[in-house]
Amino acid sequence: MNLKNNPTLKSSKVKVGLTIGDPAGIGPAIALKAFQALKNKVDFIVIGNAFALAKQAKELRIKTISKELISLDNIEKRNFAFGRLNAQGGAASLQYLDKALYLLDKNLIDCLVTCPISKEAINLAGSKFSGHTEYLAEKTGFRNLLMFLFNDKLKFSLVTRHIALKDVSGVLTREKLRNNIEATIKCLKSLFLIKKPKIVVCGLNPHASDNGVIGKEEIKVFIPVLKELRKKYKSAVITGPLPSDIAISAHFKKKFDCAIAVYHDQALIPLKLTDFNSGVNLTFGLSFVRTSPLHGTAFDIASRPALANPNSLIAAIKLAVKCTLNQRKA
Repeated sequence: MNLKNNPTLKSSKVKVGLTIGDPAGIGPAIALKAFQALKNKVDFIVIGNAFALAKQAKELRIKTISKELISLDNIEKRNFAFGRLNAQGGAASLQYLDKALYLLDKNLIDCLVTCPISKEAINLAGSKFSGHTEYLAEKTGFRNLLMFLFNDKLKFSLVTRHIALKDVSGVLTREKLRNNIEATIKCLKSLFLIKKPKIVVCGLNPHASDNGVIGKEEIKVFIPVLKELRKKYKSAVITGPLPSDIAISAHFKKKFDCAIAVYHDQALIPLKLTDFNSGVNLTFGLSFVRTSPLHGTAFDIASRPALANPNSLIAAIKLAVKCTLNQRKA
């Protein structure tokens, strides 16, 4: 698949490709609710399964998607149940994603929004899978992808993603930190049209190591990289490394445009504490914009679609459209 050479479409309209994720999770329900909320505002192609969508639409008493749906026949109806983690749902969710990548390759959609998948279900289906971001990197050939997480109050760029906390220090190299910060600057400029981004870098250790008393990463990795990048990027303000509590508090007070988080939960905890429902995951570094809601499959409520909150998905769809349009302007 060659997604690197796709021309940017010049139309002012944006065609959003929306995958329903694991069909046994809340993806079908939130996709239906988002479609209802935005159907007169956003141009959709939904990639999923008509059977799963129709079952949830019946429960929600809304009309299901018709011509806007590309349905794959990949669910055994007799044994299907919402809320049931299994290999069938895992395999189906990857098939929806592969179909969306095909549509992007053919310029039939302009951006991608993905509903939640289950890593466990996909691995049960026989595929080694650690996340959407890693899968997209493998499929498209774009290796240096940026995971950008935010809500209405905070923006975070993640240096490391889905790895064990005990492994973070070992993979935290100068090159990895440098690549992340440079990608963050490009993302803020091209997708958010911020001319001079203000970035704060969170330290790894408590108190950002207290000058090497609590760990050496800040001295050996962070400080040399930040010194180098401040000289290189006069069109950005780079602050840090600061203790993560100080950095995030200052960012919350609007002193910075984005915070660099060294590990996954350093970003996810404040995001979900401050505003869970507006949270969005943005992948930067592809030839197209990809976003997703900032929550999982919620198998525990999937059989009760009325409980599924679509706000994070709605925010992800709106952001995908906005960033695609901004990308054309940049």
